[in-house]
Amino acid sequence: MITRQRLAAGVCALLAALTAGIAFPTGAVADETAEQAAPKVELVLDVSGSMRARDIDGGSRMAAAKQAFNEVLDATPEEVQLGIRTLGANYRGNDRKTGCKDTAQLYPVGTLDRTEAKTAVATLTPTGWTPIGPALLKAADDVSGGNGTRRIVLISDGEDTCQPLDPCEVAREIAAKGIGLTIDTLGLVPDAKTRDQLSCIADATGGTYTSVQHKEELTDRVGQLVKRAADPVVTPVAVEGAGACTSAPTLKSGLYTDREEFGQHRYYRVDVKPGKELRASVSVAADREVNPDYGVLLQAVTVHGREIVRGEAAGNGRTDVISTGLRYPKAESDDENAAAETVCLQVSNSFSAASGVKTTPGMPVELTVDVVNGPDQASDVASFGLGRGWWLLGALVLTGFLAGVLWGWISRLRIAVWRTN
Repeated sequence: MITRQRLAAGVCALLAALTAGIAFPTGAVADETAEQAAPKVELVLDVSGSMRARDIDGGSRMAAAKQAFNEVLDATPEEVQLGIRTLGANYRGNDRKTGCKDTAQLYPVGTLDRTEAKTAVATLTPTGWTPIGPALLKAADDVSGGNGTRRIVLISDGEDTCQPLDPCEVAREIAAKGIGLTIDTLGLVPDAKTRDQLSCIADATGGTYTSVQHKEELTDRVGQLVKRAADPVVTPVAVEGAGACTSAPTLKSGLYTDREEFGQHRYYRVDVKPGKELRASVSVAADREVNPDYGVLLQAVTVHGREIVRGEAAGNGRTDVISTGLRYPKAESDDENAAAETVCLQVSNSFSAASGVKTTPGMPVELTVDVVNGPDQASDVASFGLGRGWWLLGALVLTGFLAGVLWGWISRLRIAVWRTN
């Protein structure tokens, strides 16, 4: 009994030590761009024949969309460059090939003339097909250029009718370009297939999907998304990691995006001067169906491949994004001319694609790197491999051992007293 109690006390202390010793914040602050271009937003509206249906507050879906657009145009911030693109608005025939090319820019992305934009919206009449994929490709070109926020807001009441150009695959290709474009989607019909497709489009670019069944909901949500584009943001920089540390790109403090295939390793280099601290975090998004039980590993290693410190996280299919991070404080040097140490960040994942799911392009990766002034009396964790918690680990293990000895002595004393009585 005494041995078990001592062992339990020691194990508890060791677990507590490990938890405290290796836990560290994962956040990192990226450099913000000093001057950003005006945010660009394009509203992409489905004007296909199904928009005639009268099931939104007693009126047609088209009427609800027009009312929402008029109110949103009145409330659009001055600094936002806004445009409107339609799909299925012009071709009335039955030729599928022609109908699937039916997308046009109703109002160009630029400084907003509210009267002109409203006049253009008033002319819309539900007409033809639903070429969502082609419309997204054109809309991405409409908002291209500059380093400001770029957002597409898609409003539709049905699935794309122009397969095999899958709009979800189109969204992934847009995201893979690393241009920082977000696509938000709104569905006017609570239909499972439509919801799944619009959700997939939004997830691929880090956007949101909203199901809408009332005029007020539609107006409020579109208005929120347009105003959100005016909020200051850090624009990620597209970077391509390498398969080995020696050929990896060198990163400075900032926010970066990349793509990583299933089970792949990606390397990035960061220079850390003495007295500085490297903080890095990574997020990998499962933008398609994956098998459960997966993980992400972020390692800081030397140029010779020796691990310095790591951060890791695991998931079981209940989340679309998994993140982890690490910190590496580089100790001060007595040599004022001491060179910076090159640290390689290795990003690995254990995702696997579900049956029938495409593996290309790779999954979205967002990497945050920050090199800041190190804490006072920072230790070089490369010497220990346990991060800055090594000393706490030793102290708590010793405390656990002493507590076990003390508990055993007290137990023996209690047993001796019991036998005497």
